[in-house]
Amino acid sequence: MNHYANPNINRGADEGHDREIPALQHAQRPREVRFTMSERQLDLLYAKWAVTQMRVHQQLYHPDLPLIPHPPPPFWSEEAHAMLVLWIARERRVFEMEMVELEPLKDDPMESNEEEDDVHFGDTYNSGWDEIPVEEEMPAEVTDYFPGAAKTYSMGYTFLSLFNTDKNSVYHKTNLYYPFSCKQDWEIASWLLHSGLSMGKIDSFLSLEMIRDLPLSFHSAKELRGRAEMLPSGPCWMSQVLDTSHPTKSPIILYWHDPLECISAILNHPLFHDQLDFTPRKVYSTVQKLCCVYTEWMTGDDAWNMQSLLPQGATLLGTILSSDKTNISVLTGDRVAHPLLVSLANIRMNTRLKSSTNSFMLTALVPVPKFLHKNKRLCGVLADRLIHQCLDIVLKLLKEAALHGTMLSDPVRQSCYCFTPLASYIIDTPKAMMLACVGGKTSLVTMAMYKQFGDSFCHEPRTASTTLAQISVVRTRANPSDLQAFFRKAQKFRLNGVFEPFWRDWVLTDPSHFFTPETLHVLHKEFWDHDAKWLIFAVGESEIDFRFSVLQPVTGFQRFAEGISKLKQVTGHFSADAAPRGVLVAIRALIDFCYLVQSQSIDENDLVRISAVLNEFHTSKDAIIDAGVHRGKANKVIDNWYIPKLELMQSVVPSIRNSGVMAQWSADATEHAHITKIKVPARSSNNNNYDPQICRHLDRLDKCLQFELATILLDEKQNIKALADAARSHMDDEDADDIEVDNNVPVEYCSTNLWALYLYHYVPLSLGALPFI
Repeated sequence: MNHYANPNINRGADEGHDREIPALQHAQRPREVRFTMSERQLDLLYAKWAVTQMRVHQQLYHPDLPLIPHPPPPFWSEEAHAMLVLWIARERRVFEMEMVELEPLKDDPMESNEEEDDVHFGDTYNSGWDEIPVEEEMPAEVTDYFPGAAKTYSMGYTFLSLFNTDKNSVYHKTNLYYPFSCKQDWEIASWLLHSGLSMGKIDSFLSLEMIRDLPLSFHSAKELRGRAEMLPSGPCWMSQVLDTSHPTKSPIILYWHDPLECISAILNHPLFHDQLDFTPRKVYSTVQKLCCVYTEWMTGDDAWNMQSLLPQGATLLGTILSSDKTNISVLTGDRVAHPLLVSLANIRMNTRLKSSTNSFMLTALVPVPKFLHKNKRLCGVLADRLIHQCLDIVLKLLKEAALHGTMLSDPVRQSCYCFTPLASYIIDTPKAMMLACVGGKTSLVTMAMYKQFGDSFCHEPRTASTTLAQISVVRTRANPSDLQAFFRKAQKFRLNGVFEPFWRDWVLTDPSHFFTPETLHVLHKEFWDHDAKWLIFAVGESEIDFRFSVLQPVTGFQRFAEGISKLKQVTGHFSADAAPRGVLVAIRALIDFCYLVQSQSIDENDLVRISAVLNEFHTSKDAIIDAGVHRGKANKVIDNWYIPKLELMQSVVPSIRNSGVMAQWSADATEHAHITKIKVPARSSNNNNYDPQICRHLDRLDKCLQFELATILLDEKQNIKALADAARSHMDDEDADDIEVDNNVPVEYCSTNLWALYLYHYVPLSLGALPFI
């Protein structure tokens, strides 16, 4: 039953007016019957529901106490009363039909001699009541949860308990906003710290006569930042100077957070308290369990298999990593940063992909050195080895937690025995090949070579054991310190010269699984680099530009007034209808593939359709070569299918079965994080020695965000106590003794029962002490 009579929804916009409430809305019904309900009726009805909940709770846990008097329902008009009677009759009919459908599934079917009531529904706008055929209900999904997973143990810690362990917490008892004088003082300081203003501009602002008259606790930018440094801190930044066997242009310094502390901060964050998923599960579309449904990472085979290898009661925390180089210099210069981000696959997909949730934390700034070596190819090998070395240092504690486990606390102070395998590494294809330790013209997730990229089937996966065995053979034939000889031997196995991959000692982790396909770097780039180019060559630049230029603007779609042939970079989808039929069939199959795999819920039937459209492309792809539209540099026709992203498409279906849907690994959130965590702090620097200034800026910003959240929660806790006092003042002494605020309960859960008491005892007063009618 959907309760549309919640007075907290859309209040204020139609205060004092009647509002149309869809009382007969149902997803499977072709018609609706509507009636109006006044605001006062809504308030009274909601208060009655609150009292009903209290009565049920009292009958269960305090049956010896007298029940709270039950208020009569609000006054209904004859039309409203008739509509409610019809709604209840319809729901009873639907329930009876569902019981009949479930009868064959029961061992001992229930027998009933009662005759079913014939219920007719009609349109209130017609003169008569016409019978509406009742559509058959779709069978509900069935879920099997992994038994004995994610048990909780002794009481742990919460976000606020960590906040109260700060050395300045003794001052918060008298001044919640210490080291600032009051709430208004903190609000001005927070705005200045988040404004992006330079220290000179902040000094100029604070020197204004109007601002000088304010009782601020700071009077300069330096003093403001000094007070910000006194705020409670999160994970601390560390630095380490790295030694290399070959000289570089400047010293190599690695700046990093402990990623296990980052994971702990994400897991313990109060805003994620109802957005975390800890139990692997198998979801089926029907009760017969013939068709599996894949959505989140916890619905995939990897999570289930990993959990089966962990101790009884352990909690599986799927680690997500993401890294990519990003330019931080504007217009001139070649300054590049290489951030490493970390997050949790346990956070629900729709929450994790929102950039506003800050679910990705910056855990390291990987150095980007310039090696002084005459061979540029070997400079690349040295850079690849350095990245693996840095990842080894940064991720050491995560690997130990994946092997031995560690105790962490969730947002509600429950300790969990956690293991941290790598669930996904979100990265573009060339960098993924480097991390997988394979060379060019080789698949990073299968054993396919470049001549097999156009095959219509998925090749054998390239497992971690296979790559490590190949590296071991190369090490027996050449010393890794002899860079040129080792690289020459590694090329024979299609390896890139890295001899110690960062994932070699990370248990429950395999590159063929954690390199999950991603929509931006696999689908969209493949479409623009190949599909769109084929169409442009087939139709002609002038013709396709003309066709796009005359299209009428459509809301929600980008209009290309100058055409598309000159675009450099895009992330959308295009279509055309002037190319040869065989070309259109092949490209249409790829476009269908791209649309189908981006669904947020995919079952086995969908996987069959995805495989079918991909096979349709491979059946029709020769028409693209026959039409001469598959071209490369210098407009030269290509007669092969050596396209890495085409081979990666064969791994999409296995990846969905292993790790859940492809949409959850979108790079949109990580690309946005590069702006907020790298580019914005870099613009606040003095354009010299970026990395330490970025770390200091982010550390200060993180302190402000945590302080802001803590003060909001503590204010809420004070409001809850005030709410309890207000409820006591309107109750009898005997009932008032039952109201007590437990200081040990996290603040997010303190208000559940108190709101019911508040609605029953205080809502009538807010309505002018009107009695129930």
